[in-house]
Amino acid sequence: MQSMDDYYSAVQLRNDHWSTLKEATAALARDPNGERAKALSDKIEDIFDSLALVEGYWAFPGLQVFDRVRRQYNHKSYDDLAFTVQRILRALTTGAYRRRLIPLERDSVDVEEHEDEATQSLEARSLAKPYFEVMVVDNLNEHQEQWLKNNFAKLRRPEDPFHYEIVTVPSLKDALIGVLFNHNIQAIIVRPGLVLDSQVELELLKRYISQASSVDNLNALEPENYGPELCRLIAQVRPELDAYLVTERSVEEIAGLDLGICRRVFYNQEDFSELHLNILRGVQSRYNTPFFTALVEYSKQPTGVFHAMPISRGKSITRSHWIQDMGAFYGPNIFMAETSATSGGLDSLLEPHGPIKEAQELASRAFGSKQTFFATNGTSTCNKIVVQALVRPGDIVLVDRDCHKSHHYGMVLAGAQVVYLDSYPLNEYSMYGAVPLREIKHQLLQLKEQGKLDRVRMLLLTNCTFDGIVYNVERMMEECLAIKPDLVFLWDEAWFAFARFGPIYRHRTAMNAANTLRAKFRSESHAIAYEAQQKALAGADLETLLNTRLIPPPNARVRAYATQSTHKTLTSLRQGSMIHVNDQDFKGEAEASFHEAYMTHTSTSPNYQIIASLDVGRRQVELEGFEFVQRQVEAAMSMRRAISTHPKLKKYFKVLTSGDMIPEEHRESGVTSHYNPEQGWTDIWDCWQNDEFVLDATRVTLAVGGTGWDGDTFKTKILMDKYGIQINKTSRNTVLFMTNIGTTRSSIAYLIEVLVEIANDLDDLLDDASMMERRGFEKRVSNLMHELPPLPDFSRFHDGFRTDDATSEGDIRSAFFLAYDENNCDYLELDGSVKAAMESGQEVVSASFIIPYPPGFPILVPGQVVSKEILEFMRALDVSEIHGYRPDLGLRVFTQDALKQQLKANAARLKMNAERYKIT
Repeated sequence: MQSMDDYYSAVQLRNDHWSTLKEATAALARDPNGERAKALSDKIEDIFDSLALVEGYWAFPGLQVFDRVRRQYNHKSYDDLAFTVQRILRALTTGAYRRRLIPLERDSVDVEEHEDEATQSLEARSLAKPYFEVMVVDNLNEHQEQWLKNNFAKLRRPEDPFHYEIVTVPSLKDALIGVLFNHNIQAIIVRPGLVLDSQVELELLKRYISQASSVDNLNALEPENYGPELCRLIAQVRPELDAYLVTERSVEEIAGLDLGICRRVFYNQEDFSELHLNILRGVQSRYNTPFFTALVEYSKQPTGVFHAMPISRGKSITRSHWIQDMGAFYGPNIFMAETSATSGGLDSLLEPHGPIKEAQELASRAFGSKQTFFATNGTSTCNKIVVQALVRPGDIVLVDRDCHKSHHYGMVLAGAQVVYLDSYPLNEYSMYGAVPLREIKHQLLQLKEQGKLDRVRMLLLTNCTFDGIVYNVERMMEECLAIKPDLVFLWDEAWFAFARFGPIYRHRTAMNAANTLRAKFRSESHAIAYEAQQKALAGADLETLLNTRLIPPPNARVRAYATQSTHKTLTSLRQGSMIHVNDQDFKGEAEASFHEAYMTHTSTSPNYQIIASLDVGRRQVELEGFEFVQRQVEAAMSMRRAISTHPKLKKYFKVLTSGDMIPEEHRESGVTSHYNPEQGWTDIWDCWQNDEFVLDATRVTLAVGGTGWDGDTFKTKILMDKYGIQINKTSRNTVLFMTNIGTTRSSIAYLIEVLVEIANDLDDLLDDASMMERRGFEKRVSNLMHELPPLPDFSRFHDGFRTDDATSEGDIRSAFFLAYDENNCDYLELDGSVKAAMESGQEVVSASFIIPYPPGFPILVPGQVVSKEILEFMRALDVSEIHGYRPDLGLRVFTQDALKQQLKANAARLKMNAERYKIT
């Protein structure tokens, strides 16, 4: 049997142990006196001991049933034992316990025993009452616990919209463990009898405790503070839950406390009826989907359509003789809900006042923002909306160069002066990491020294990156605000929407960091620390400032925006995205311009199905986001462990670790991997708390150069064409597997099977290979793993697009539109005329964006000087897709005459500005 250390989470341990217990008890029942009986008994006892540590945190089967199972074993009732375990496992696997009472007596009949929730029709499943569990925290004996459960059971009514069961735990620490283990929990009742410590001693649980607690010394708490402190701690771990506090303290004492997620306080003794109604009401508030509900109701109305969209109500399809297959494929409801109307209970996305407005407000609550806006044409548009709303022509914007192309085009539209930031390179794998904080501070301090800080408007970064590098968002914002106290932050979280619902991940999201900083800046301790640092740093040089963790002034303004591709990592139809805003100056400064930018880029005919899916996706993450993200992480961790420990796979593949993808100077914790075959699982809480960069566990980057195939070939010819496995990110020698909230353990198992088959095929191929064939294979591997062109840094903008030589910002807009006139452009061949022009002393300047896939970032932007390093990198590329490059013509560049004219025009413009503002 696998040991505790083989499991990343208690949920995996529990599921697998019940499955193993079924097999062992069935074998023992078949032959109780056989040769294997002693080994089976030892195995069963070990499983019982492991399950006993965690089973009390779930309502089903519950400790009473679990104790009954152990008694059946102790009394050697092996047939009864095997039957009970089989039925429990079946109920856990199919989810049947969520729908009905599970009979466990051997002579009982369960007509639905073989009914799997996943096999039911969507219509049948939608009619079932959703199930959840309520955790009661109180140190109760067995009789008190049964009395409490009976009181709640009496209150159930057929008309209740939901069904719930009670699970009890005795202590504050058990409650924290419970909400992290049990994804079914939606509400917590904290009673005055709770104690502090748990009786459970397990390393796995200690990791969860360290994640949950932010109190320096829980043991110093007074017993009367256990309840309020628990409500506050749970708010940090699972803020979407509801808590109800039963207390014996006076109103005056309780009023000034931070009660976290507590929705209501009951004094002296709880009213079971009121508790029941409050529990249902609290869950209902998260279950509500205003726009989806309105759209469903609209689809049921008899309506005469005398406006646009012949497809509305499906009329153009049902009346057709030629496109009935479309109607059959999609079904009728999608057409019944199609409309361009904003009446009849619906709403306008551009000017929401009804259900869309309510849906956006609920999304704001779920994601921790102050305002949230829906988008139906992807995060590319969201990025342009935010940039246009916040950036004025001439503003300086700091941008990571390897960000999504929508940001670069946004800079063109806004007329920004762009300072491109270089991420640290991972030359060995032909990919970039992220932009070090030191680099950003250096650019800001340099701009400050040149008197340009007032023109600096925004810092734009991708979090997390496509490859899974995650910033320390709070620290990044804090130190940048220490230099520029009103800096606006745009965090592109296109691939990170799920992070809000993972306790570890949440701390590195833009909205969480903004809320934390707003609270911190208001504290007296922060003001004292700021004043002390200002005295210590008086007259400090640049190097000292770069090496110091800077503290922003208490009056710094927190201005954070996050754009998220909901459809990429959560449940939404394609192009469903959100903009989250946490900007202290939004109402006073940005609201009007944001509204105009939103109007500019948002269609007047948005897809209502996408909006409805965003609404429902929000409902899902508030009620089961924790569960799904937990499973997603577990799936990725299982993949890591399976590949890292398989002897066949280690021969050709390597799972890239934090140590491979994040340089040591950015990993203060010293953590190098999520899993190490020698040491087992790594406690990643410390690195997620402190390191400058961490690696998102849900993304598994696999080095495939050892197979002799480059990343693109391995993706297309092997994974896609041969095995039907879809991925979309590769580098020269890697492929990226991204788990999501829909990834199953079966999917992981299939992937491992495929990789093993590929490894076996390679073994057979090399066994039969001639000496020359082996040399050819080894050369291909060497070219992919060792002889890689270094990734080039951003060179510089041509002087015709710059204000001076002191700082690096450039006018990308002028360069972009200068290229509209074909007389200003020419084409030069990479292997001939480009090199010749550079060797003759000419400055070769790109007239377009040049974006090779992979790696997928611009290696040249309009107005950028082509450097020797960039030319060598482009010549070494062996990818078939380079956006902006014409293989038949060459590289599009500005003519020398066009550059001379641009220099003159730029000099005249700078002179005019200097005279206008009396700048010498």
